[in-house]
Amino acid sequence: ASGDVCVAHTRPVQIGPSLLAADLANLAGESKRVIDAGADYLHIDIMDGHFVPNLTWGAPVVASLRKHSDAFFDCHLMVSKPSQWIDDIAKAGGNMYTFHLEAVAADELSVEEICAAIRVAKMKVGISIKPGTPVEELAPYIALVDLVLIMTVEPGFGGQSFMPQMMPKVLWLRTNYPGLDIQVDGGISPATIDEAAKAGANSIVAGSAVFKPGQNPAVSIAVLRRSVEKYGQGKSESQMTPMPAA
Repeated sequence: ASGDVCVAHTRPVQIGPSLLAADLANLAGESKRVIDAGADYLHIDIMDGHFVPNLTWGAPVVASLRKHSDAFFDCHLMVSKPSQWIDDIAKAGGNMYTFHLEAVAADELSVEEICAAIRVAKMKVGISIKPGTPVEELAPYIALVDLVLIMTVEPGFGGQSFMPQMMPKVLWLRTNYPGLDIQVDGGISPATIDEAAKAGANSIVAGSAVFKPGQNPAVSIAVLRRSVEKYGQGKSESQMTPMPAA
């Protein structure tokens, strides 16, 4: 069913470069470079070494970056206790707090309580599932969130290959919740974006596809955006964002 195409949707196309793929010694400069190239937000992966087998950064790095950027900070928390970091990330300048459904089992708060706490902290609410989790498990919570993130790799490390077998999850969400913002993250590039766009994803996280040295990020971002416009929104060439000069 990987060839199935969603009914055209009207959700905005949003492209978010994943800072884990940037030059980590120059986060401020890299952030400015991709926002200037047309990115809609920055995707910030926060991993605790417990929920996923990797450590990245925490609220101090987010707070430092906030001093250099007024971009929308989409914070993806791959942590074993999502409720623990809500206030820290909010104070640091996070705009969206996406937590994992699978992590809630080890948290003293329920999904509903975590969503409510994120709202009290004045952030948008995202919920994510790993590749092994059935998408139907999200159904009770869709009304509580602003965005659903479908991981298209096993979270923890960058540079993995896109998993096309996750696209039926995206299509199920788009079909059942046409007004939902659906994000995909993992192995997204100009070579794989069409599958995600056809399934109905409108919020696109891309790492090395945007940050690769020698790559013009404006071109990569435009290719990703045009795919969602074409296959997700059903736009014709004349309605699509024009390609920038290479």
